[in-house]
Amino acid sequence: MSLQEKIRSDLKDSMKAKDEARTSTLRILLGEFARQPQKVLQDQDVLAIVRKLVKSENETIAAGGTGSATYLEVLEGYLPQQASEDDIREWVTANIDFSQFKSKMQAMKPIMAHFAGTTGGNTVKKILEEIE
Repeated sequence: MSLQEKIRSDLKDSMKAKDEARTSTLRILLGEFARQPQKVLQDQDVLAIVRKLVKSENETIAAGGTGSATYLEVLEGYLPQQASEDDIREWVTANIDFSQFKSKMQAMKPIMAHFAGTTGGNTVKKILEEIE
């Protein structure tokens, strides 16, 4: 079952359970799917849409707007578990030879490729700045 199909199934379940907040969030998410040019989305496309909505909601909250904790909770439930800073730091020290790069920040590309979808660029940048 693809992630898109799982979300559709979860919408049906939340409607049966009369969970208004979850139903509303899933309808917004499915509405974003409908705006895409292809009808059937790959899981990576679905995750990109979910990340975009999470980022948008976090920016709204940071700007002083009112956000919904339930909305974020539902969306984040579809994202893969994020890699911890310790895991990233451990992998970087074991696998990255900084002498191959002109600057530490050039090492971001292989790190982001390894941790694709499980960490953000800001987290990796912070870790690279801490490493000497």
